Amino acid sequence: MTQPLIGLTLDSEDPGGYSKFPWYAIRQNYCTAVARAGGLPIALPHEVAQVPDYLDLIDGLVVTGGAFDVDPALFGASSRHDSVTTKDRRTAFELGMVKGALERDIPILGICGGQQLLAVALGGTLIQHIPDEIEGALAHEQPNPRNEPGHHVTVREGTILHGICGATMLNVNSAHHQAVASVPENIVVNAMAPDGVIEGIEDPARRFCIGVQWHPEFSISVGDDRIFDAFIAACR
Repeated sequence: MTQPLIGLTLDSEDPGGYSKFPWYAIRQNYCTAVARAGGLPIALPHEVAQVPDYLDLIDGLVVTGGAFDVDPALFGASSRHDSVTTKDRRTAFELGMVKGALERDIPILGICGGQQLLAVALGGTLIQHIPDEIEGALAHEQPNPRNEPGHHVTVREGTILHGICGATMLNVNSAHHQAVASVPENIVVNAMAPDGVIEGIEDPARRFCIGVQWHPEFSISVGDDRIFDAFIAACR
């Protein structure tokens, strides 16, 4: 069977470290997770003008995470928290890709910051800094390594995510200071952290449109692998 072509969004970095010039980056395990599930991963540079051409090529879209935030103006916020940092060209490209994929019903998997961007594209809003807005919040920027669990999430029964994972509780890793605050009525919240932070969303009207706040590419649980398996199956 032909492998579905899966586009993965890249992170972008300023000069320094790897190169004295601007450079792209992606963790290998994003690509490994796609390949393990049967997809053919390709990296998507931030060429906004070429969004339609990329959409013509790919069978599925993975919106990856990164140490940056969606501009609050994009979800109608009237103020901007001091902790917010943006990568405007990356966000413009990812929004173009997500909105185009939604129009074409191309399967989408949003991971961590990718879930937040997906939520905004679907008409939702974000918490700009969890410690300032959630009383008694968990350490969502976990102190232990990212390939270990940081906390657990409760998966809502009857959701697509629950059907995929086959569990009502998953141990997950956590590396974020923002989260989804609200989503439109047609979008389902499918997972929550013990402190009430939204950890997963889905659009049941689409072929596959799921965001998770954790990083399933680290394969911490069987549920993580099943998310990628279901995503690739939807892309065939």
